[in-house]
Amino acid sequence: MNPEKDFAPLTPNIVRALNDKLYEKRKVAALEIEKLVREFVAQNNTVQIKHVIQTLSQEFALSQHPHSRKGGLIGLAACSIALGKDSGLYLKELIEPVLTCFNDADSRLRYYACEALYNIVKVARGAVLPHFNVLFDGLSKLAADPDPNVKSGSELLDRLLKDIVTESNKFDLVGFIPLLRERIYSNNQYARQFIISWILVLESVPDINLLDYLPEILDGLFQILGDNGKEIRKMCEVVLGEFLKETKKNPSSVKFAEMANILVIHCQTTDDLIQLTAMCWLREFIQLAGRVMLPYSSGILTAVLPCLAYDDRKRNIKEVANVCNQSLMKLVTPEDDEPNEPRPAVQKQAGPNPEDCAEKQEGPASGGPDGSCDSSFSNGLSVFTPANAERAPVTLHLDGIVQVLNCHLSDTAIGMMTRIAVLKWLYHLYIKTPRKMSRHTDSLFPVLLQTLSDESDEVILKDLEVLAEIASSPAGQTDDPGPLDGPDLRVSHSELQAPTPSRAGLLNTPGESSLLGWLWPRGPWARRCSVLSGTGCSWHLPLATPHRQLCLLLHAESIFHSMADILLREEDLTFASTMVHTLNTILLTSTELFQLRNQLKDLKTPESRNLFCCLYRSWCHNPVTTVSLCFLTQNYRHAYDLIQKFGDLEVTVDFLTEVDKLVQLIECPIFTYLRLQLLDVKSNPYLIKALYGLLMLLPQSSAFQLLSHRLQCVPNPELLQTEDGLKAAPKSQKADSPSIDYAELLQHFERVQKKHLEVRHQRSGRGDHLDRRVVL
Repeated sequence: MNPEKDFAPLTPNIVRALNDKLYEKRKVAALEIEKLVREFVAQNNTVQIKHVIQTLSQEFALSQHPHSRKGGLIGLAACSIALGKDSGLYLKELIEPVLTCFNDADSRLRYYACEALYNIVKVARGAVLPHFNVLFDGLSKLAADPDPNVKSGSELLDRLLKDIVTESNKFDLVGFIPLLRERIYSNNQYARQFIISWILVLESVPDINLLDYLPEILDGLFQILGDNGKEIRKMCEVVLGEFLKETKKNPSSVKFAEMANILVIHCQTTDDLIQLTAMCWLREFIQLAGRVMLPYSSGILTAVLPCLAYDDRKRNIKEVANVCNQSLMKLVTPEDDEPNEPRPAVQKQAGPNPEDCAEKQEGPASGGPDGSCDSSFSNGLSVFTPANAERAPVTLHLDGIVQVLNCHLSDTAIGMMTRIAVLKWLYHLYIKTPRKMSRHTDSLFPVLLQTLSDESDEVILKDLEVLAEIASSPAGQTDDPGPLDGPDLRVSHSELQAPTPSRAGLLNTPGESSLLGWLWPRGPWARRCSVLSGTGCSWHLPLATPHRQLCLLLHAESIFHSMADILLREEDLTFASTMVHTLNTILLTSTELFQLRNQLKDLKTPESRNLFCCLYRSWCHNPVTTVSLCFLTQNYRHAYDLIQKFGDLEVTVDFLTEVDKLVQLIECPIFTYLRLQLLDVKSNPYLIKALYGLLMLLPQSSAFQLLSHRLQCVPNPELLQTEDGLKAAPKSQKADSPSIDYAELLQHFERVQKKHLEVRHQRSGRGDHLDRRVVL
């Protein structure tokens, strides 16, 4: 510094003391400056006051010499003390050079800058609020200062500034929010703590409504919630908890739509605390905002569905996610199936414009550009940015929702509970919005079919509910459903047509016939049954449950009629025989088919006789099941005629095993009526003869002993003989049913069995068939 330079009105002694390296001498100079400025204030000499402040600022505080800078800082503080309440007139000139020193490399000088600014702010009080942003900016930097003395000084200044803001009602929140939004993304631990402490203070001030600006800082708060410091995380939890309380108290003033995407993003993080907190917020948003959240359903589902498969380690997240899922599902109503006509918005904040949303919605909301289900948001916060949120109507965007559901259902790595939730969503959408969903059936159908091979029976049952709803719904039904692409399907287009007039009484809708054409017999779950049956597994388990569910969901007559038709054209005879055996067991044992069995038992109606003939032709793939069908329908004479033909068949171990199972089945409650008919020997001679025929087929086994003991209980065995000249045929012969040509049915049985025999001989000739015939 040039010693000969004129620093008037500062005296040479003051100048020399301000440049001294000793703090005590600089302090004496500051007292002299305070005395000098007080005189100028008394004289109302603003020119000299400004000149003193400018000299201290330019020549000292901004000097290259460190001791001069220290003298300039203490001199500016002395000026502020001398000005008192008038310091507000010179705050810009007083504050700016001090803030510049906040960036000084010398930690002691940064500390003196804190001290000087503390004195300036303490005198000015509320007058510093117009300069709050620059003060806050400077303090946010010092909060992360490595020097403990500087940090301690900044904390004193910070507390003073917070007291001033709390006491004042002139705080410029609008001007402060952009700075807060910028600083909130700091990665420094101390800076984050500083930010959180200020948000807590502002939230506690009654005259400051931070809730209006929550969308600006919510994302940053969730970022801070993931900090490694426990204290910071706890502070952030408190802040978010306070905001959530305010949201519940004043939902009408909350901008739900502007924060939906932020929550969706953080619901997909790997941090448990962030994910749980975001999920709790999302739950409250759905419950408070209602249908306002519908336009964001695809993104919400992307975040929520995977959480449903969490184990007990994340049970809290799973439970909250389940509530979110259920609450969102309830928002979909039949009115969403109406044509897209303008409707008044339900609340102030409504969803985005559908066109704008479609353009912006990438990533998890609608899958990636390649249709993949990416759990990350490649375009950041713009995915759900609402357009014209104040005026746009609430709209359910099914395209994005279906794409998300389809994607999750196709993901084999996804958890079982997630797949079940997806299927429940599809079922719900088909119930509430059948017309809109019908446009998505072609894309959903292949993956729904593939899901039938799922390892979980519960998933399969839910899948069948969806398929049954698709089949039975009148929406989107046509006479010609057209071909659909599905896995491992060989059903021709003609098999998917509407039922013929002769079957109109059995099939409820064309969709049911179409559905069964796809499901059977090439559906993955049916093929799985075939594989298991060949390995000796419990052959009915893989198929019984889904088939019984289908019978409950659709019409049992339709199911069996269609399956019989398809199996009749099955080229794989071994597969057809296995399926017939399985279906027959289900027919005879399932409680869900009680009504259908009663219809077949008497064959009183044309529909029941038609169904019997249809089943019979397919059941001929398995001789023993054909006999059991005749027992069920009380066609005892025809059953006897069939057993007579068994002498011409190839008797194998499998054949005898099935006869054994039939004997066991006769002893079950399902055939109670048959056993009681043995009391009426005269009216049921062919029943007794048929049972004796089965007895003659069996080797000396437990089944032989069981059936033999049963026949020994038949009264008056001498009456077993019949006369050809009986005037009236027994009821059990069904001779009074001219609509059934039993001779033709018997011929059909012989043709089918001949075909099976030829196939077995061909396999035997190739060496790939194990001859399991029994030498008696």
